[in-house]
Amino acid sequence: MRVYPSGRKAFVLSFRATGRKRLMTIGTYGAITLDQARTLAQKHLAKLAEGDDPLKEKRRAAHGKNIKDLCQTFIERHAKPHKKTWQEDERRINRHLIPAWGTLKIAALTRDDVGLLHYKIGTKEKAPYEANRTLRLVSKMYELAKAWGLLAENAANPAKRIAPYREIKRDRYVSPDELPKLAQAIDEAENVYIRFAIWLYLLTGLRKSELLTARWDQIDFTRKEIRLGDTKAGRIHYVPLSAAAVSFLHEIPKLKDNPHVFPGGVPGKYLVNINKPWATIRKAAGIEDVRLHDLRRTVGSWLAQAGNSLHLIGRVLNHSNQSTTAIYARFGQDNVRQALEQHADRIMGMAKKKPVADVVKLKK
Repeated sequence: MRVYPSGRKAFVLSFRATGRKRLMTIGTYGAITLDQARTLAQKHLAKLAEGDDPLKEKRRAAHGKNIKDLCQTFIERHAKPHKKTWQEDERRINRHLIPAWGTLKIAALTRDDVGLLHYKIGTKEKAPYEANRTLRLVSKMYELAKAWGLLAENAANPAKRIAPYREIKRDRYVSPDELPKLAQAIDEAENVYIRFAIWLYLLTGLRKSELLTARWDQIDFTRKEIRLGDTKAGRIHYVPLSAAAVSFLHEIPKLKDNPHVFPGGVPGKYLVNINKPWATIRKAAGIEDVRLHDLRRTVGSWLAQAGNSLHLIGRVLNHSNQSTTAIYARFGQDNVRQALEQHADRIMGMAKKKPVADVVKLKK
């Protein structure tokens, strides 16, 4: 027992680790009994026998990084280098995690803390999908914290064993009956780049970022295809272009000193967000429940209704499921091109539109 000048008494464990003598305070006299102190001392000595320094673990818990530090480390060391959607992680961190737990030490977070936040987002804020993704984000961060030595290897992951909300996959797509009104609303949009972007979403099935970040040097008008080298699937993807898609690309005005097909407001940069103009378009078309990603689903749905196989549709949409990739490989590019050509004919026919020309020379 150690007696301090102030009169406070504390139980202290004396031991040697890595050749050095250590003194670790177990607890304050009065708060715990002598028998309890001896029991705790035996547990610490058992850890020492297994090769763990109990004092080092205690100091790590007391002086270790807080959750805000862990979030920043996660973004820089993992999200940015490995995830194309890292900005979504950053948004969830800033919106949910830091306000709730930012100053807590990493080891101090409990399963109850995580469960309450999951409940708050999913039930009170009525955002179950957001709650589930936040739960997975916390779980990943804590697994990495162990790998990085910020948390003991045997520490419990506070995001485990929390039941996620049930998710129902969306099956919304633009129906043939809805397309004429949508076509009219698209053509009435004020921004020319917005108009062509929406049309190309409908004709190619590209993901939002894949289309908006496309550059002119990625488009081969001779081969009639777009080469995407930074896809969500993590591989190069060649997207065949139908005659209608090529025609629209020829009509898109080029901006000097901007390499992007869809230039944004910042010089040299691409169009970042089209959610607001898309909301205006879908309201005018009477399909306010259709999200931008549903246009990609529309391509897959129309291809399926036209009798194309699910494997070929997966090839068109560049799905990342590795178990089906090997099957996709047996389809030639001509099959993909033919499927998109037929799809474009249906889209343009329903919209009562015609390409301005099959071939148009580019202005230098």
